[in-house]
Amino acid sequence: MMAAIAAADVGDQVTLIEKNEKLGKKLFITGKGRCNVTNAADMDILFSNVCTNRKFLYSAFYTFDNTSVMDFIESAGCPLKVERGDRVFPVSDHSSDIISAFQRELKKRNVTILLQTKVASVLTEQDETEGKPVVKGVKLDNGKELFAEKVVVCTGGVSYPSTGSTGDGYEFAKQHGHKIIPVVPGLVPFQVKESWCADLMGLSLKNVNLTMVQRGKKVYDGFGEMLFTHFGVSGPLVLSASSFYQEGTEASLHLDLKPAMTVEQLDKRLLRDFEENKNKQFRNSLGGLFPSKLIPVMISLSGILPEKKVNEITREERQRFVSLIKDVPMTVAGLRGFAEAIITRGGVSVKEVDPSTMESKLVKGMYFAGEVLDLDAMTGGFNLQIAWSTGYLAGISK
Repeated sequence: MMAAIAAADVGDQVTLIEKNEKLGKKLFITGKGRCNVTNAADMDILFSNVCTNRKFLYSAFYTFDNTSVMDFIESAGCPLKVERGDRVFPVSDHSSDIISAFQRELKKRNVTILLQTKVASVLTEQDETEGKPVVKGVKLDNGKELFAEKVVVCTGGVSYPSTGSTGDGYEFAKQHGHKIIPVVPGLVPFQVKESWCADLMGLSLKNVNLTMVQRGKKVYDGFGEMLFTHFGVSGPLVLSASSFYQEGTEASLHLDLKPAMTVEQLDKRLLRDFEENKNKQFRNSLGGLFPSKLIPVMISLSGILPEKKVNEITREERQRFVSLIKDVPMTVAGLRGFAEAIITRGGVSVKEVDPSTMESKLVKGMYFAGEVLDLDAMTGGFNLQIAWSTGYLAGISK
């Protein structure tokens, strides 16, 4: 939609081809249906939240930055608000209002929209003067050919396939010699080997610290919120950590339940709690420390007998328990699948795309934008900013 609007603004006659029955189907479910359209942070923070190929985005981000996105959406009649972490949402909290704003702008520019229309391939012809293939249009799956001097491929990745993201763009790119970086689920929950995670299903923890270690190296360290599920762990911290996970190597997660306290402070706090509950059994002395659902798991992991009287717990046992609170270990068994992934990592290699125009270096007139490219970022509106910026740049480029 952004590419179509930008192209129309520079005088192109534009046709938007959509295989779904309506526009913006994936946009509709982003941000739990509220649509986190971008992030209002400074440019350096925007770049630092891009995980893959951030340098490639230099032109795109500076040509159409986050303030340009916000100005565009608000001028299209959809007021925005900035929330915690500089996340930007429509004031209404309805993603449908963002889609409606884009539809109004498309209509205003007389963009032809073909719904429930599937592209089978991008048509090209050899041009001797260019010395490489040149786009001449697209072929639809009903055999019909539509002719154009420029084709922008914005087909997304393969996450949430129910929204139409089924990897079509990778096929179009491959047909014309483009390299595809292998795709993996991004911003996705982890499966965990420990069976006790399932006992905590539905428990959400706030203000905790999560680190991930792979190949003996700390690859992620974050503070915030996480959730236990029947298969392992999810929530904002875990989704962010997944962006740094390398398939095929052992990974461990380390959860600090009390990051605001040092080991010494936590030991003093525990001593105080134990003093107040000295005649109680260990299992009945932890109500002030953890949510009730977490207590049996922490007792089990501690190795201290649940029936043991608090005043009988040794100093070594207490210190081991303090260490456990500061580092609850979990073993990653793998990522969940594309059906649960917010985004797709991997895609069309950016080495074969011109970063200042988004045009293919292999085919004149073929452009790529958004998630179909090997670009991905953290949660917080950064992935949609990549889509808006690259879509806009592809649209205005000739």
